[in-house]
Formats: sequence, structure tokens, C-alpha cells
Amino acid sequence: MFNNILNDSKIILTVFLVVVIIMPIIMKIASHVNALDIPNERKVHKKPMPRLGGLGIFSGFLIGYMLFCNQTIQMNSILIGSFILILVGMIDDIKPLKPMVKFCGQVLSAIVVVYYGNIILQDVSAYGLYINFGMFAKPITILFIVAIINCVNLIDGLDGLAGGICTIFFITIALISNIMGVYTGLDASLTLIMIGATLGFLVYNFHPAKIFMGDSGSMFLGYMIAVISLLGFKNVTLTSFIVPVLILAIPILDTLFAILRRLLKGQSFATADKEHFHHQILKRAGNQVKTVLIIYLIQILFSLASIVYVLQNPNLGQLIYVIILIIILWLIIGTNIVFDRTELKEKIKRFISRKRQNK
Repeated sequence: MFNNILNDSKIILTVFLVVVIIMPIIMKIASHVNALDIPNERKVHKKPMPRLGGLGIFSGFLIGYMLFCNQTIQMNSILIGSFILILVGMIDDIKPLKPMVKFCGQVLSAIVVVYYGNIILQDVSAYGLYINFGMFAKPITILFIVAIINCVNLIDGLDGLAGGICTIFFITIALISNIMGVYTGLDASLTLIMIGATLGFLVYNFHPAKIFMGDSGSMFLGYMIAVISLLGFKNVTLTSFIVPVLILAIPILDTLFAILRRLLKGQSFATADKEHFHHQILKRAGNQVKTVLIIYLIQILFSLASIVYVLQNPNLGQLIYVIILIIILWLIIGTNIVFDRTELKEKIKRFISRKRQNK
């Protein structure tokens, strides 16, 4: 056990140092190629920020792969898929692409790992239920990967937020893997590499940020979370595929609310706004650091519930999940995350007024 801890620490520390050392170079490259995030009324930051942080994260991942992973067809497919996303993300960070172009890049990266790497969500067992997807397994897997990519992309709105949430996810998966005695799987190695990469990035991204991850980073992190979840499930690192999904409850819920909010407004899903979960918390917390730490805390609670569910007591884990979800829903009721409450009140008043007039 002690040897495993030392080996895990070596992987994390090596990748962490690579990212910490390379990130200042990435910042200069971003400024040179004009990959800058310019402030506007929808954004929180006040000055142009370099946004090629994803390239630094990917560089750490690449070094980690070369040092600590074996070359396999699965690993080759993951590398090809990640190259596609990084390339699309970097182009978008320099000169914004149309949403459909980015979506096509996401789908292509998912197709590579599904059809070439044979990384597939074939069946799911959770809460006593068993579902085999049969001929729909590959399309469902592609949909899952693209969905997680966009969940992380949407939550990337404050200094240190997306990077921190992803770090908590990777640490949780690593803890579960180690406690269950699974040390040698590809998912375990990739998880440790990603912990080092995201921690190294947070050195420069936590408030006040010196660099943003950009779409290159958020898409790559979402992609790696999806791939590790699929690998872990396939290798029985987790007892239920539902666990990695629940660890990502915050970005998943935020994405669902964003879809609902934009449908109610008659807007396209790709329409950007300032009503995400982190924006709502920011309005009440007053500053970025408090907001990010509050969301970290909620994310950690979901992670602890997942650890309890997998390793100790499934019933207690489920109870903790439900309690946390109730708290989140209670918080959401008092916000504009789904609909504008002030506008809704005005509509209700006008409706009541018309009814009285008709009488």
C-alpha cells in the first residue's frame, strides 16, 4: 500500500511540476497569437486574459502518458481524440468558431475512442437495475462523451471553478480506485496524471487568475472525465456507472438548467448568458473566491457521498445524495437560474389584473 502511495505521488508530482513550469511559456504564446479573453458585459474579469491554459494541461497529460502509460490501442484512441479537441479548442481560443464546428469536433473525438478504442458503455447496473444498450451502445457512448464535454465547458465561468471541480472529480476516482485495490488499470494511471495536470493549472488559474483554460482546456477536461468514467466502469473500478455521474452533479445540473432556461426564453442552447449556477452564487457571496469555495464544498460533499456509497454503505450514500440535491434545489428556487423571478412576478400581476378587469 505504501509503495502504491509513493508511486501515485510520483506521477502526480511529476505532471504537476511539468504544468507549473510550462504554463508561463503558454501565457506568452497566448499573448503572442492574440488568444485573449476580452472582457464584456457577460464576463466577470476586467482585463484581457490569455486563454490557452488547456494547452498547458494537455502538455502535462502528454508528458505523463509518455512516462507512466503503456502504448495500447485504447491509449492511442484517447490521444487522437484529445488532439482533435485541443486543436479545435486552440483555434477557437484564437478566433472563435461557430458552435456547430466545435460540436463536430467533439463528436469526432468521441467517435475515435468509441470505434477505434472500443471504449463503450455497453450496459449499466445501478440501484438494482440492469440495462443492456445493445445496438444503441455506441451512439449512447458518443452522446455521453459529448454531454460531459459540454457540462465542463458551461461551468467554466469563474477563476479556478472548472479546474477545481475537475480536480475534485479526479481525486475522488483515485481514492475509490486505491481503496478498492485497483492500481494498474489505464483509468487509474490517467486519473493520477490528470490530478497533477489540473493542480498545476490551478496554481495560475485560482483567483486572481493569470490564465484561463479556454475551450481547449474545458473540452479536454470534459473529454478525459468521460473517458476515465467509461474505463473505470468497464474495469470495475466503480461498482456503478452512476457514481462518476453523481460526482459531477453541479456541472450536470447547471447544464440541464441552462437548457431549460434557454428553451423557456426561446433561445438557442448555444446562446451565452450570465445566469449559470456560479453566477447565482456569486450574486449572493459577493466575490469569486467565496463563490468558488462554496461550489467546491458542495462538490466535495457529492464526492464524499460517492465514496460512502461505493465503499461503505449504499443506503447512507443515497441518503446523502438526496439531502445535498434538496439543498441545491432549495438554493436554486431563490435564484434566476431557470427563469427571471421578477419578470415572472410581473406576468402574474398582469394576469391577475386582466382577470379582475374581465370580472
